[in-house]
Amino acid sequence: MKDYSKYQGIFPAFYACYDKEGNLNGQAVRALAKYLLDKGVKGLYVGGSSGECIYQSVRERKETLENVMAEVGGKMTIIAHVACNNTADSRELAAHAESLGVDAIAAIPPIYFHLPPKGIAKYWNDISAAAPNTDFVIYNIPQLAGVALTVSLLQEMLKNPRVIGVKNSSMPVQDIQMWRDEGAVVFNGPDEQLLSGLAAGAIGGIGGTYAAMPELFLELLRCFRAGELEKGREIQNECCRIIYKMCSAQGNMYAVIKEIIRLQGGPDVGSVRAPLLALEEGDQPFVVQAHEMIQAAIGKYC
Repeated sequence: MKDYSKYQGIFPAFYACYDKEGNLNGQAVRALAKYLLDKGVKGLYVGGSSGECIYQSVRERKETLENVMAEVGGKMTIIAHVACNNTADSRELAAHAESLGVDAIAAIPPIYFHLPPKGIAKYWNDISAAAPNTDFVIYNIPQLAGVALTVSLLQEMLKNPRVIGVKNSSMPVQDIQMWRDEGAVVFNGPDEQLLSGLAAGAIGGIGGTYAAMPELFLELLRCFRAGELEKGREIQNECCRIIYKMCSAQGNMYAVIKEIIRLQGGPDVGSVRAPLLALEEGDQPFVVQAHEMIQAAIGKYC
């Protein structure tokens, strides 16, 4: 039986890194990767929603992954999200990711046109075939993709030996239990329910806010593994309150998080790419409050 231990743990979803003109900043990519390596997380999920993948070109996505692998490849588990809204570009990114030696690739279903399950399976299998020696993770995020994974579709995909499981970002924790029952490895997606996802059988978590407060999510995972559930619930509740604060600003949550990382002494990775909203006048108090909440929680729990 295959050893999936390299997928057990906390995986921050990697943020898009830009310069002041909004162009991809390779040095910032490397700095953020090193910053997260030093925080002690298990690995990184590169090129997904937090990486603003739908707003980046194939070249930019390749360059991002190249810089991540140059900085932390072999030191962390790297999962590269390679889906584009056409098969050819997705296959190009999959082959490129395999050439760099990533641990796994991942893909959302095609968006906009709602394909039947047969079409989705063909899309995913075609992408997987372009990286024949690399694990494949299905990315289930129906609230954004507009398509939800089903048991029958997962059963069809598990016929592909490279498919190991699901990054599950749907809100029902029951989904994790269903995918686990089919023999899939499952990563919890919604940060607000990591503790519940772990209890339902998730092997670890991939989260868009983890990089803003990795210490808290690492301690939450430790509490779960140690059976310290009351403390784990307290940390989960505090993480949720911090996330709600992050979402209170007018600017996009990732713009808020990038500013928080700067306040924490981390690298400057720029803002977000339009049409996502950058921080607006009046947002700074929310950023500072979220930052202070994170520091207080780390001091209390970690």
